[in-house]
Amino acid sequence: METENINVDEFLPAKNPIKLSNVKKGVVTESGEGMEVEEQKVIKKKSKKFKLKKVKKNAEPNESKINMRKVAVPAHRYTPLRENWLKIFTPIVEHLLLQVRFNTKSRNVEIRVGPETKDVANLQKAADFVKAFLYGFDVEDALALLRLDDLFVESFEIKDVKTLQGDHLGRAIGRLAGKAGRTKFTIENVTKTRIVLADSKIHILGSYQNIALARRAICNLIMGSPPSKVYGNLRNVAKRVAERF
Repeated sequence: METENINVDEFLPAKNPIKLSNVKKGVVTESGEGMEVEEQKVIKKKSKKFKLKKVKKNAEPNESKINMRKVAVPAHRYTPLRENWLKIFTPIVEHLLLQVRFNTKSRNVEIRVGPETKDVANLQKAADFVKAFLYGFDVEDALALLRLDDLFVESFEIKDVKTLQGDHLGRAIGRLAGKAGRTKFTIENVTKTRIVLADSKIHILGSYQNIALARRAICNLIMGSPPSKVYGNLRNVAKRVAERF
C-alpha cells in the first residue's frame, strides 16, 4: 500500500477566510439549468436589556416626590412673605407636622411630608394656606383654611365676565372697590367672605355658598349695575339664607 506525503497546511484554518454572506451559489434544477441564488445575510438584533434602578431597602414612602408641594412666589410678595414667615412657618410645622422651606434659587415655597406627619391630606391644606397668603389675603384669614374643611379660594378675572379695556376697566375696578374700599367691605360683611382685588384679578375666600353670593354681586357691579341696587339684592339674599339656617 503506497502512502503519499500529507501536507499539514491543508488541515489548518485558512488565513483569509471567505465570508459566506452575499455569496452567489449555483443551484442546479431538475431540468439541468443552473440558477444563481443569493444568500442573504441574517442580522441578529441584540435585545436591549432594561436596567431597573435599585430600590433602597427600608425606603420610606414619604421620600417620593408625590408627597411634596411647590408654590411659586410672585416678585411682589417676597417682602410680605419675609415679614410674615414666622406666622406661616409655625402652624405648618407645629400643627400639621410638615416640613417647609423657601428655596431661594427657584423662588418656591416647598412643603413636604415628614416622618412625624400623621395625615397626608395636611399637605394640600398647607399648600392652599400658602397660596391664599400669596394671593393677598391676611395670614389670619388664610389660617381659616387650616381650621375649617369647607373653605375654598376662587379666582377669576374681570375679562371673564365682560371684555373691558383702558378706562372702562379702571372704572369697573373702582366700582368694585368703592370709595375707601366701602363696597368691597360691604360685600365681605354681608356674604361672610374675604375678597382681594389684585389689578384685574379677583380672589374670594369663603364657603361654597358664600362665594357664589359674592361672585354674583361682583359680576353685577362689573356689568354696570349701581352699587345701591347690588346692596339691596345682597340684603334680600342674606335674609333668605339666614332664614334657612
